[in-house]
Amino acid sequence: MISKGVSKAVLIAGPTASGKSALALDLAQKRGGTVINTDSMQVYRDLHVLTARPTPEQEALMPHRLYGHVDAAVNFSAGSYVTDAALALGEARAQGRVPILVGGSGLYFKAITRGLSSVPPIPSEVRESVRARLERDGVAALHAELVRRDPVSAERLKPRDRTRIARALEVVEATGRSITDWHRDGLPPLLPQGEFVALFLAPEREQLYARIDARFDAMLKAGALDEVAALAARHLDPLLPAMKAHGVPALIRYLNGEITLQEAAEIGRADTRHYAKRQFTWFRHQLPDFEWVQPEAARGWLEAKLS
Repeated sequence: MISKGVSKAVLIAGPTASGKSALALDLAQKRGGTVINTDSMQVYRDLHVLTARPTPEQEALMPHRLYGHVDAAVNFSAGSYVTDAALALGEARAQGRVPILVGGSGLYFKAITRGLSSVPPIPSEVRESVRARLERDGVAALHAELVRRDPVSAERLKPRDRTRIARALEVVEATGRSITDWHRDGLPPLLPQGEFVALFLAPEREQLYARIDARFDAMLKAGALDEVAALAARHLDPLLPAMKAHGVPALIRYLNGEITLQEAAEIGRADTRHYAKRQFTWFRHQLPDFEWVQPEAARGWLEAKLS
């Protein structure tokens, strides 16, 4: 049934394995909603199992958008996400459906509710040149170059942060302006204040970590290793986001005979637990307007907000 009189979008954030997808699907069924992915890894079609995307059976129950629509060879950015999310939001509203944006990527949620910097597209030849120098000379050399060309960004970034250092150099090389300067000239938010209700699922930490461990093991049994093997066979740039998804680097090391499957699984579980910890911290500091709700209280909280 399509809900009448509900115009606000619903934003459901939270750490990995906190039950966000199930909550979003339940709400979509009750309110006539469209579930819109807001997770930076679930956009990649190559990683269905390992990113815990909704199953085909779940997606068939209600409309789902922006899941698995990007190839792993694409360096999908927050700007690209905002463009796609605008189309998905427009489609949901045209159909009279409640947009339900669900995921764990804080940057995506911040981009759609606070706006986004207007950094122009970087030419592929500039990106390839910077990446080639990174592989040849190492991250320390590129950080030193960034200190000379964009000292403000160099001071802000960690000296070993390969991805962000390369990105900052790409921007200054392609545009002649620092990425910090570009960030001052932002694009307006898709969902300004007052046009959404937002919650952050906040389960008890030890319970969450146990769920993360169990889910990673279940992913391995469900075919995650085959997924990673197919991805590894493509020989993509290891700096691409899909190649850095939790579990992918460790499982590739296992496939290459460098470590055991047990060791790879433990690395994958540990990386995911650390990511969950960072998600708590990020949302607390960056998006304080998201209300923290225990998972068992979330359905009641949403009903009260949308009544």
